[in-house]
Amino acid sequence: MSRQGEQFPSLDARFTILQPDAHLSDLRNARTDLSATAWSTTKKWSATSIVTMIAFLVGWASSIDSGAIHQAASEYKVSTVTESLATGLYCIGTGIGSLFSAPLSETYGRNTIYVSTIIVFMICILVSTLIPQIAGQLVFRFLAGVFGSTPLTTAGGSIADMWNQRERTYVFPFYAASSFLGPFMAPLVGAYIGQSGHWHWVDWSTLMLAGVVLSLVLLFLPESYAPVLVLWKAEIVKELTADDRVYEAIEHHRVPLSRKLRIGIGRPILMLLREPIVDLFTVYLIVIYIVLFTFLTGYEYIYTDIYGLSQGSTGLCYLAMNIGFLSALAFTPVIYKQYSTLLRHAQEQKGDQTELPQEVRLWFSIYGAPCLPVSLFWMAWTTYNSISYWSSLISSIVFGFGVMCVFISSYLYLIDSFERYAASALVGATMARYIAAGVMVVVSIPMYEDLGVHWTLTLLGCLAAFMAPIPFIFYKYGAYIRSRSRSASS
Repeated sequence: MSRQGEQFPSLDARFTILQPDAHLSDLRNARTDLSATAWSTTKKWSATSIVTMIAFLVGWASSIDSGAIHQAASEYKVSTVTESLATGLYCIGTGIGSLFSAPLSETYGRNTIYVSTIIVFMICILVSTLIPQIAGQLVFRFLAGVFGSTPLTTAGGSIADMWNQRERTYVFPFYAASSFLGPFMAPLVGAYIGQSGHWHWVDWSTLMLAGVVLSLVLLFLPESYAPVLVLWKAEIVKELTADDRVYEAIEHHRVPLSRKLRIGIGRPILMLLREPIVDLFTVYLIVIYIVLFTFLTGYEYIYTDIYGLSQGSTGLCYLAMNIGFLSALAFTPVIYKQYSTLLRHAQEQKGDQTELPQEVRLWFSIYGAPCLPVSLFWMAWTTYNSISYWSSLISSIVFGFGVMCVFISSYLYLIDSFERYAASALVGATMARYIAAGVMVVVSIPMYEDLGVHWTLTLLGCLAAFMAPIPFIFYKYGAYIRSRSRSASS
């Protein structure tokens, strides 16, 4: 937020600097606060609901093809490993495209990016389902991921525009849930579509959902990025008064898009190389996404091969993980109340500007981190046809709960730890985890076939167990680590 203030001082400040005439002063005094944080709670929740739908859409598109992988592979006359590239390349495209979202949305505004990239995203999905060659499908799935990533990552910026630090404790979990519900609701639908024999409807359903989301953005989502709103306000003043001093003053301080792109691409990579906080939480998120996206193909080996469920019934098993995602939201009021109480006490003792240490954001992950290895080992060694599949479904709920807790904590901790450079820290984490997920979607099929379900899940459980201490380490030593950082706030 502070960076925005440096690049685009408020319109009031511009008027003061320029010593405007009386009519400009009147216009200044009559103007409403442009900051999205001043919106009514209803307006903010309405806008937040729309941006969470954007996150749901992009996640949905990433995995729905996996539900009909056999039918698609049969039509293109390729192996399922080759067809799994449709999901893998989409994820890799999402990782690469995320580098461009912040510079573009900071130059043209959130809504311009939403509308333009969702339209191109829809075109790519349309072409990918109509093109008769596998190579064409894979290319346009990759491009759909590139353009889908921009509204996905820009949505996080919109959340930050509207809600302050304390409010994000309550709001962000709902946005995070939509990011996971999309990828793990879609295979359920995709499985039934594939079972029906008309697998192309997986893409048609994505297009219909995208059309609904695009309509909501066009009709009901207001622009939230304050610097762009200030520029628009200055343009109105220029038109009304024929005095372009305000507009020229703002233009003089604007950072060129080329420089924003250099910073937007370079800084996330540098932070991945230099910042241990970003490194460790990114690796943790990579492990989580590796496990999650291996399940896109792994559930078939568990529930179809071992338990003999149909393709559609196997898709229904994803509901267990979604229940786990949603169950983590039940902790949100508890965490919010604890956070608010501690913040109030701290401000009573030290003043209204006091903020809590960033490590309080790790409460979610302290609850959730142990659930990941426990659930994976549980699933690994109870997945036999002699043991009811309800055992593995319950372990999926526990796993989903743990994933959501760790994801919420990781993002909120990175946002609070890096403040001014939070966008770069999050972009770096997003890029790395989606590229890793894209690779693992393809690799997971040989893993399950060569290692078997039990040892594959055991290997993943060992990875999760190795990473589980990270939230506890940062809860104890985070302040010291941040004090040694070049970019983190102390």
